[in-house]
Amino acid sequence: MQKRLLIVSNRLPLTIEKKDHIYQPRQSSGGLISAVDAYLNGEGEEVFSERLWAGVPGVSSEVWDVVDARQSDYHYLPVFPGEEEYEQYYNGFSNSLLWPLFHYFPSFAEYEPASFDAYMAVNKSFCRALCAEIRPGDVVWIHDYHLLPLAGMLREKRPDLTIGLFLHIPFPSYELFRVIPKRWQKALLEGMLGADLIGFHTAEYVAHFLKTVDMSLKITHDDQYIQWGTRQVQVDAFPVSIDFDLFNEAFDHPGVESLRQKYQQMKGKKKMIFSVDRLDYTKGIYNRLIAFERFLLRYPEYKGNIVFVLVMVPSRDTIMKYNEKKKMIDEFIGNLNSTVGSISWQPVIYQYDHLDFNELVALYTTCDLALITPLRDGMNLVAKEFVASRKDEKGVLVLSEMAGAAAELKEALLINPNDADELAETIADGLGMAEEDQRARIRSMRKLIRQYDVNAWAIDFFGELDQIKALQLKFEVKFLDNFAKAAMIDAYKSSARRLFLLDYDGTLVNFSKDPSKASPGKELLQLLEKLCSFPENDVYVISGRDSVTLDKWLGHLPIGLIAEHGAKNKPLGGKWSNEALAESTAWKEKIEDIMQHYVFRSPDSFIERKDFSLAWHYRNADPFLASRRAKDLHEELVEYTVQMPLDVLNGHKVIEVRNKGINKGLAAARLIDSADYDFILCIGDDQTDEDMFKILAKNSAAYTVKVGHQASFAAYNLYTPFLVFSLLDSIAGM
Repeated sequence: MQKRLLIVSNRLPLTIEKKDHIYQPRQSSGGLISAVDAYLNGEGEEVFSERLWAGVPGVSSEVWDVVDARQSDYHYLPVFPGEEEYEQYYNGFSNSLLWPLFHYFPSFAEYEPASFDAYMAVNKSFCRALCAEIRPGDVVWIHDYHLLPLAGMLREKRPDLTIGLFLHIPFPSYELFRVIPKRWQKALLEGMLGADLIGFHTAEYVAHFLKTVDMSLKITHDDQYIQWGTRQVQVDAFPVSIDFDLFNEAFDHPGVESLRQKYQQMKGKKKMIFSVDRLDYTKGIYNRLIAFERFLLRYPEYKGNIVFVLVMVPSRDTIMKYNEKKKMIDEFIGNLNSTVGSISWQPVIYQYDHLDFNELVALYTTCDLALITPLRDGMNLVAKEFVASRKDEKGVLVLSEMAGAAAELKEALLINPNDADELAETIADGLGMAEEDQRARIRSMRKLIRQYDVNAWAIDFFGELDQIKALQLKFEVKFLDNFAKAAMIDAYKSSARRLFLLDYDGTLVNFSKDPSKASPGKELLQLLEKLCSFPENDVYVISGRDSVTLDKWLGHLPIGLIAEHGAKNKPLGGKWSNEALAESTAWKEKIEDIMQHYVFRSPDSFIERKDFSLAWHYRNADPFLASRRAKDLHEELVEYTVQMPLDVLNGHKVIEVRNKGINKGLAAARLIDSADYDFILCIGDDQTDEDMFKILAKNSAAYTVKVGHQASFAAYNLYTPFLVFSLLDSIAGM
């Protein structure tokens, strides 16, 4: 079924120019535009019936009204923020805080509250414009750091909307992200989590984002899935690519061939190094020039026999940091050419201007070495363009290991852009590389880019977006609303025999950093006693807690207690007994040794020792480190116990080992079989409670409730223990 695609970026993909008193639009150039065009004119043409592009047009609404943009492949949805507001949103918060911080230049970041307010206001303008256009079934694809809060704003207005978000720059480590004021952190992260799928360039950026969500929002994740609100949000790496065929086939284009001959004549017998970058302090251009000067001093035989063609594309030159960097570069090149060069030879040919496509490919295919050395870059498509254009399988790519592309282009000569000596040596190695070695390296990289081109990138992204939407529908969370609550109470009032199965931690009480301090309050004890006062009601607290603790806290009440997930049982009016399968505990010593190793490796984690089980708790530990340790511990325990009569439970911030055949589901089944109950209410929050929910799924008398917003076998969800208390209080008051 075809559907509409709404692409959202800061700017519309067109430039409006005034010629002979007439405003004329032309399509802008850029990696995002090329990527989207390649996909939508290929595989995407069959998927989407209509394509709309929302963004700021760069002209006033009055000018836009007289521009004829109908000849484009897109329907345009212009957004018109105020001029001053846009300035603070774009040059302020976006490019004076997010850009430097996300690229690891924290000293360049500016923290202006007015800029943040403008950033949120412009995002709201985008939201209003989109909401006026969105129809059922539309897919919204949001791009880049200017619009991080937008997905959350759209989700609030249109809960069923399909939203993808892709970040084209790095996502920084938590240690950098945390310097942003907390209120701003929350707005950015919660906004991003409004998307169904969040894409980054590399697995490293994904890991940084997941840890940041853990630490800033205190929410957990299951590998690449985050439970947010009532939805599963997927986070994954999709390294953006290029239109391989476009650059590969351009090698033989007459316009490129003509320019290549011109550049070859200019080059003569000299070696040529080529660099092209936007004006930006992240690109490492100044460091590159220092390394080139060092190379010339270290290898004087290249003086007069090499030329460095450096093209710098104008960008954000109204921002002071950019102007400062350009001035430094201009002065360095002037000094280098005047002191090292001569009247007949200039070591650096420098251009501060745009290149058209044919010029770019001609330079890619003329040079002997492409020097691409950003200090930090989300991906860097220039590296991929150079490789794709080298149909002759010649040339050397020197690439910064700080670029996202370095994770894929491992056959490039990878360098640290902050090490001028290493870069100078690598330039020499690259220029001296044998042609056979050049061919092997270029051929390997070309194969990778050909296979995962921009079309494959977009297909991959939209395929994952479809999958996460299907997963959300499969595990839809249904909260217990007032109608369902009224139906439950009516069933309770009309029943003759009732059973309550209530988990303890996370259900009746909130989790505590110190489990020994999670004792029930006076109000909870009174509520449980009130529930028990009805002769028709059998109330059981069924917990992973040990029997001593449960007895101490709840043993004086006329309720049943089930400890250690069913290993120990204290029926109504009875005494504690052990289940037959819970007798052997000879395994505990070795399991405790394994767990103790992870206590040492994850500070603030601890072991809880019970009669028939052992539990490693990591609720208080560093979330990111502990989640990795938990995964390792779970795998080690599963492997160790594979031939033993033990179960390894991966619960909520806890990993527990217990005797096989012991679980809450079996304990609940025994209780259900012991009497003819026509009303059963089962409430729990943990993975261990899923065994009860499964047992009760087909029981028409049962109401099952999951505490929290995770998908579950339970029929309903409630957010918190407070709402559980409210529900039980309503029932007890009948």
